[in-house]
Amino acid sequence: MTEKTIPLLPCRTELIQSVVDFYTALGFETTHLQKSPYAYAVVERGAVELQLYGMKDYDPATSHSSCYVLTEDADGLHAAFRSGLKAAYGRIPTRGLPRIGPLKDMPYGVRQFLATDPTGNTIRVGQVISGGGEEEPATAPKETFARAVHMADLFADSKQDYPGAAKIIDRVLKLEDEQPTPVQRVQLLVLRGDIAQRLGDQEGARGWLEEAASVQLSTGERETAHDALARLSDLRG
Repeated sequence: MTEKTIPLLPCRTELIQSVVDFYTALGFETTHLQKSPYAYAVVERGAVELQLYGMKDYDPATSHSSCYVLTEDADGLHAAFRSGLKAAYGRIPTRGLPRIGPLKDMPYGVRQFLATDPTGNTIRVGQVISGGGEEEPATAPKETFARAVHMADLFADSKQDYPGAAKIIDRVLKLEDEQPTPVQRVQLLVLRGDIAQRLGDQEGARGWLEEAASVQLSTGERETAHDALARLSDLRG
């Protein structure tokens, strides 16, 4: 006997079409869509199936609905999703609703990214990497700067608390008795520039990103900082 779990995600009733369009951009096929007598949709991409049901008074801004998709190719899905969103929206949405976050290695052994639909449902897409496993707890690192990168990422990409994320980064970058590694400095500066952009501070963002670009990295360090450097290229692009 084979069992299958199908997430049921809420959707503001009048947004059902825009939500379906979002998943279409991600490469999902709509296998069912109805708008009356109540809104309901089913979208599928390979073995992944999501069902969306309408709620008249649902508030996307306060949504905590999510599901986790495990994959063997997080990089490939991230690239495909970004390409589809750019084709559908004319740009890659990175803030507000809908949005897609950056791809990054988490301290608990998963390489993941977040994609959030127009009604606030967040799809977490992750790939178990070396040393990781589903059973490992999602604990933050203890080292000062690694913890700051982790927590600021959570505040910025999961909570969309940009001032809170900026405060975390600004505090550790002012420390005098400890210094980040070159890779950590790039990660912190790129994220700080990203946050400044999201807050509408274009001049500040340029300064943070230029400082990140000026950090000298060895070949090995550039490989370690690959995700941050890719994000830097996107933000300066």
